Amino acid sequence: MRNANQPVAQEGYPFIGLFAFITLIFALLGWGFFAVVLLALTLFTVYFFRNPDRVTPPDEDLVVAPADGEVIFVGEVEEDRYFDEPVKKISIFMSVFNVHVNRVPLNGKVIDMFYRRGEFFNASLDKASDQNEQAGILMEDAKGRKILFVQIAGLIARRIVTYPVVGDLLKVGQRYGLIRFGSRVDVYLPLDCELEVTLGDKTIAGESVLGRLHDN
Repeated sequence: MRNANQPVAQEGYPFIGLFAFITLIFALLGWGFFAVVLLALTLFTVYFFRNPDRVTPPDEDLVVAPADGEVIFVGEVEEDRYFDEPVKKISIFMSVFNVHVNRVPLNGKVIDMFYRRGEFFNASLDKASDQNEQAGILMEDAKGRKILFVQIAGLIARRIVTYPVVGDLLKVGQRYGLIRFGSRVDVYLPLDCELEVTLGDKTIAGESVLGRLHDN
């Protein structure tokens, strides 16, 4: 899987290279103000695509956060794409200042995926879950428990990147994609999942625990 041992996600290389090149041109032309502005933009782009290591809890019953950010929704919902009963949903909003590399929330196998084009409303709005462009992964773990996690584009984010394919075996905390530049991830969990986050909590992808699953 991509970006396993890189301090900066490779999806950022074209942007960093472009801004650095323009910075150099402005500097050579003696356009000091513009060179400083582009240098700042280059450095921010490096910062945006940073890809830090994380320490993931070893407990196989824990669901960890797939994204850095703020919990903006916690509650029961109807999810009719894959579940025939109410489920618990946790939404995490990522600002442009958060790490945007997403991580697998649970050990398991990818049993289905979807991609749906849509709008680009502010990702913090409730309607973003239904109307924005998005990509989802349905995963089943060794105990037969299923969870769904969905990357959702936002007002500025216009590109969702997802690495796995159906049939892949994923490890909790593993990097599985990212979204450029500001967005959200929704996680759908079984109704009996014991949640460990509340509205307004800050999450760290691969480390923060969202909840504990119970055996079927």
